Parts: sequence; C-alpha cells; structure tokens
Amino acid sequence: MSKVLEVESTLKAPSKHRSPLVSSCYCTKLSICLSLISLSIIFFLIQIQTLKAPSPFSSSSSPSWAFFHQWRDKVLNTSLNFDCSPELKSMVSKLRDSVMFLPLKDLRFAKTATEGHTWFMSSLKDITDDEKFKYLYFPSEASKGRLLCLMGRNIKDGGSNMYALAWPESLPHNATLRRGLTYVSDTYYDYNNLWHGLTTLLPFVRWYIKKGCVAPDRWVLYHWGELRLSVGPWVRKVMEVTFGGLHLEGLEGDGGGPICFEKALVFRHDTEEVNREEELEMLRCKARVFCNVSRGAPVKEIGLTLLLRRGARAFKNESAVVGIFEAVCRKVDGCRLTVAHTDNLTFCDQVKLMSSTDILATAHGAQMTNMIFMDRNSSLMQFFPKGWLELAGEGQYVYQWLASWSGMIYEGTWRDVEGEECPYAKQDLQCFVFYKDGKIGHNETFLMDWTMDVLNRVKKRKVEEASSNSIQPSGCRCG
Repeated sequence: MSKVLEVESTLKAPSKHRSPLVSSCYCTKLSICLSLISLSIIFFLIQIQTLKAPSPFSSSSSPSWAFFHQWRDKVLNTSLNFDCSPELKSMVSKLRDSVMFLPLKDLRFAKTATEGHTWFMSSLKDITDDEKFKYLYFPSEASKGRLLCLMGRNIKDGGSNMYALAWPESLPHNATLRRGLTYVSDTYYDYNNLWHGLTTLLPFVRWYIKKGCVAPDRWVLYHWGELRLSVGPWVRKVMEVTFGGLHLEGLEGDGGGPICFEKALVFRHDTEEVNREEELEMLRCKARVFCNVSRGAPVKEIGLTLLLRRGARAFKNESAVVGIFEAVCRKVDGCRLTVAHTDNLTFCDQVKLMSSTDILATAHGAQMTNMIFMDRNSSLMQFFPKGWLELAGEGQYVYQWLASWSGMIYEGTWRDVEGEECPYAKQDLQCFVFYKDGKIGHNETFLMDWTMDVLNRVKKRKVEEASSNSIQPSGCRCG
C-alpha cells in the first residue's frame, strides 16, 4: 500500500530537519562530548587542588596528573578510533532501497481527472494558497525535506511513468540530480492549442511574479502523465518571451536511473476560474517589448480587425461579411479596417496587429487567444456556428472569461441558427461533434447595426480616455 503524504495547507520555508544520516551517530557523539566535558571539569578541579597545596615535585609526576593523563588518553582514543561510516553506509543503502516509486497517472481517479481528486501524483495532497491556487513544492516542510524524483519517458502511457520522494542524502540508485528550479506541469488537454497552452502556463507566470521573477532552469511537461517533449510554436514563443528562454527536460539521466530535482514546482490543475489580470498584463508587455511594438492604436483612430479562419468555423460567405465591415467602417470617422487570416502571421505579426486593434471580430477558436496582446478596455465581437449554444457547454465561454481577465469589454455574440439539423436524435455528444466545426452564416442587417453600435461606443470611450490624461505604466514586471 502506498504511503500518503499529508501536505500542510500553506507552504513554509523548509524546516531544518536532522538528517537521518547524521542522527545514526548522534548518540555516540553526544556521549563523547559529555566525556570531554567531564574531563575538562576534572582538569579544572586538579588545578584548584594544585594551587591550594603546592608540591615540591613536578606536576606531571603527581598521582593526580598521572590519573588525568591516563583517563584523557582513553577518552580521546575512544573518540578518535570510533568509526560510524559502516553504519552510515548501511543507513544510506536502506534509505535508497526504501524509495517507493508510484505511477504518475493513477487510473483509479480517471473519472475525476479534471475535478476533485486528480490522477497525477495522486498520493500527494495539494497546497492551497490564499488565492485558491493549488500546487506542490519540493523540498518543503510538507515533503519533510524530500526531493521530487521522476522516472520513465513514455509518451503514450502515463501509468508507466513514475514518481517518488527521496532525501537529498539518499537519492535512489543511479539517480541524476538536476540543480536549480524545475517547473513540472501536467495538463488534461495539450500544449499545442493556444488557449489550453496559455491557461496551463498562467499559474507558473503567477508564481514567477510572486517569487521575485526567478526563472526556471527547465520544464518537465506531461499530458495525462505522458511525457511531452515539444509545445506549439505560439506557446513556445510566449514561454521564451516571458521567462527569457525555454529548456524542456527529456529525463535522460547520466546513470540511466531516475532524475531528481533540487527544487521543483508542480501545477496539475486547470484554474480557469481564477482572475489572471496581473499575469496577462505582464505577458502583453513582454511580448510587445520583444516584438518592438509601441502601445495601442492612436487616439483619433479606431482599429477594427476582422480575423478570419479557414476550414472549421469559417464564414459561409466570407466576402459578404468583409463587405459589411468595410461599409460600416467607412461611415465612422477614424475607423481603420484590417482583414487577416491567422495562419499566415508570425508571432510578432500577431502581436503587432493586436496591439493596434481596438475591436476584434472573429469566430470562436484558438486564434482568439491573441486578444491578450490588445490594450485594456478593447472590445471583442464573437461568432458561433449553429448548435453551440445548446450543446457546447461551458467551453463556449472561455474567451469571454479571457476577455474579462485581460480587462477587455465583451461586446456579445452572433449565433447562427441556419443550417442542417443533427441526424442523431437525443444524442448530445454526437450532435455537438456534428455542429462543432460548422461554417457560420450571417444576417446583414444585424451585423451592420451591431458593428456600428460597437464602433460608436469605442470611439466615445477613446475620446474620454484621452481627455482623462491617465498615466500608462512604463516597463514590464520581471523586466
């Protein structure tokens, strides 16, 4: 039966526990110290006696001194000849042998992997801070000073990858110690999708800010306990820009055994419900600095961007939708329309475009994650194909949450109601799959009125913001 590590609710500084290797000889050393103290006291009493009754003979030839030297030599010889190294070696060997490796993915909790008891490192209890973030940290008082060790490089079966805790003096046989700070992440989704990659990254950004901007030396990434050795290009670039580089650990040890980490931070829960305004502000700032982009669109200009998709959730009549936005934009002084597809933009192209965008109009999809590079108080217009409202669940609201976290204004949605009916009666999952990547139709009158209303509100807001002379912060956090 695996031992369950009870972790306290707050992370404290690692306590200075007595090492089990030191305590093995502690009693013997204590007795030697007491003997030496006694020896000093006897010496002091002899000195007093000598002063009270001086002898015509040399002190070295007196019975008292002879006894003293004899006793001293016996004690010192005992202390010098005592060798506890065999006992220490035996204790180290036993501790190494007792390190217990458990599966990273515990299938007993497969049904609660995204809520409740997680299946990743299931024997370890989370630390929860005052902002409801849940994490693990090693070594700590919670881990009793032990380090995190990982073993296995399987990319298809998380149950075959293992973890254990071990004291630094008695790491498992053939273990390799990685110095510095390691970030360990497990996600239920993936590291390629912009949205899922971002939400997995944000808890680490928060920790980075709160802990004095100390960047990790490496990352260990898991998906369902399966090792991941790459991330999507957009996610990689955000990680590099934020932390000054990215090194993904492949868990290849020098001795072919487990890899242990001097310091390790583990996040294994999605935290989409937590406000992330501070973290997103830092990402926005660092991305703009990296791409040499100035802040926002000019006050007298309203940047309206129509960001189009190809394939899934594209507009049924793209040219007609573009024509409607062009017609409305011409009616508003200062409106500048940009039409772009996400699949032909570099990372910095996306940062530059979003930095000059006051209004983003686009269909539901990962490209919407780029809104984090827009100014605060910018606006978002979102489009959905048929079937999403009834069948998509809370996933349809994730970009509304992101807009809120980023300090932006969500201007509402257009939901297409035209199209084929689902052929799978009363089968919600099959019907959602049927509708999920459908094309999006439009209503010309609604779209023209909606776009005009948003443009007028943004124009008024920009004038008010300019007249308020609000001071924009300079420099980035952890810059």
